[in-house]
Amino acid sequence: MDDKQFKEFSSKLDTIMRLLSFDLIKDKPVIDQIGILMKAGLPVSEIATILGKTANQVYVTQTKLRKKLKNEQGEKEDE
Repeated sequence: MDDKQFKEFSSKLDTIMRLLSFDLIKDKPVIDQIGILMKAGLPVSEIATILGKTANQVYVTQTKLRKKLKNEQGEKEDE
């Protein structure tokens, strides 16, 4: 496989990944969408591209999600 073929193949895989990601998160609130994509291991830049948001918007939401999860885990340990 030469470099041109590799780039074309990689581009097609990226498109497929975005389509599958979008199908997975449709009809969910943005915060849930970001959480799902975050758990799938996608980087902030890729999440932003999929959702049509800026990387900063995604980063801020991720920070809020992490704090929320940390607080929920703390509450469970107190029970």
